Formats: sequence, C-alpha cells, structure tokens
Amino acid sequence: MIDALKQQIGSCFIGKEEVVENVLICLLSGGHILIEDVPGVGKTTLAKALAGSLDLSFGRIQFTPDTLPGDVTGVSIYNMKTQAFEYREGAIMRHILLADEINRTSPKTQAALLEAMEEGSVTVDGRTYDLPDPFMVIATQNPIEFIGTYPLPEASVDRFMMRLAIGYPDQAREVQMVRNQMEEKNVRTMQPVCDNTAIKKLKAAAAAVSVTDAVITYADDIVRLTRAESRFVLGASPRALLALVRAAKAKAYLQGRDYVKPDDIKAVALPVLHHRLTLTPEARIAGEKVDALLTALILKAKVPMEK
Repeated sequence: MIDALKQQIGSCFIGKEEVVENVLICLLSGGHILIEDVPGVGKTTLAKALAGSLDLSFGRIQFTPDTLPGDVTGVSIYNMKTQAFEYREGAIMRHILLADEINRTSPKTQAALLEAMEEGSVTVDGRTYDLPDPFMVIATQNPIEFIGTYPLPEASVDRFMMRLAIGYPDQAREVQMVRNQMEEKNVRTMQPVCDNTAIKKLKAAAAAVSVTDAVITYADDIVRLTRAESRFVLGASPRALLALVRAAKAKAYLQGRDYVKPDDIKAVALPVLHHRLTLTPEARIAGEKVDALLTALILKAKVPMEK
C-alpha cells in the first residue's frame, strides 16, 4: 500500500521522491508540514496529489489579510426556525487541509489554525468540536514575498513536524511534467488507493515500531547540541525531540523495519529540526547557514552501537 501511495503521488508530482517520502512520514506519524519554496514548484500540487491518493476529505484555505478565524474554525449561526444557534463547519473540518500562503493572513487567524493543529479540536462559542481522524495540515509560504505578509513566530513554526523545500526538477522530469499535462494526467484524474481504515492501520503499525533508550538518547544529544550552539538564538525544544523520534519510527516503518536505527534519526533530523533553529545576527552577517551548522552537530553526536 505504501508503494501504491508513492507511485500514485509520483505520477503527478514528478521527480521528488524524498519529498514524497517525508510527506508520508508526517502522515503516518500524525505530523503537519510547512512547505516553503518559490512559486510554481508544485507545493499545491503535492497537497492535492496526497489528498487524491487517499479516500479522505480535502479542504483548502487561500489565506489573505482579511481571512477571519471563523473562516478556519467555523461559526455559530442563529436558526430562526429552531430558535437556537447551530454550528457551521469551517474549512478545517477536513482530513487533509491545505493552508495556502499561511504567512499572508493575520496572526489572529494563524493562531486559530495552529491551536487546532496542537489540540486536535476547535472551540466555537464555548463548545468544543473534535477534528476528523486522521487530520493533517499542509501549509505553504513563499519566502521571497515580504510585503503584506505576517511571518510565523518561532512558537508557531514549532507546531509543524517538518519544513520541506521542493526545489526545481531536472530537465528530463520537467519535460515529463509537461507531457503529463498535455495528456491530462493530473490530480483531477487520480483515483484513491487507500481509505481511512487502512490509514489508521498504517499509523498504528508505525507507532508500534520499537525504539531503544540508546537511540532516544542519541536523538536527545542532537537536540541538546543545538541548544549549546552559540550561533543559534534558540535551540530545539522538547517538542522537537518528540517529533524527531516519531518521524524516525515512521521512517523505519517505510524501510520495512520494526525498530529504529540511528540512521533513521539522521535521515529525518534536517527536515524536523531546521525550521526550529534561528541564526543570531552575527552568524547571519558571517554567512553561516542553518543546514551546514545542523549537519555538523549531527555528525558530532555520538552514535550508539547497534545490537
């Protein structure tokens, strides 16, 4: 089923197998994704391809400065016939939610979305409503646009399990992408290969993957090294450690194993930790890069011996 999902998504989202695998890791481990890249590289296509491969409900919010929290969470409307308030669902009441250009909306609306991501529910007029299970947010933002945007604060970015960058495809795959569009092979023609019940079974199997205390300590060592690095304003949080271990378990499951190896921690460390780390002004002036510093810290951590 995992192979079928990869093949189905890859038929529309061409040439980025590692990105597709990271999306599936987040799906199986109950995480959310922040995709940050230049316009036109397929951020929206990736989200739609995932939703089209799954027999799950899909919603999309195109964030603008005038988007209100009620547009996300829903509102209570007075019914003249019943003389009572009724809850009208917002766009968030979907299994897969595409939050397009999340940095274009106000902090108040961002907070409504991020609270739902953390709590798994929304509260409207004092009543709490559970979100669908599974629930996954794929948020996008363009890094080159600054006018009229509200950058996500560090505490909000920390809610996302991974930050992914797609990048440009090579020439052969770009030509194949054009060919697919000419032959009308796109997300509109996709057929689901996995339903809700199957997804829940896959998530349960990924959660059952075992991880030793030695491997958890190895992941914690990496997190602690980020806190000790003077060129970072703030190190990774305990939430980052939890996300790192959960993502590594899903990575191991996708590799066909029922246990986590240190290599699994290494494989997911960059996308899980990168967006949680901010360079100091001095480090930025010196031309330092988060990826390079984080890679050096991962290599510095002592790898436990496998049994």
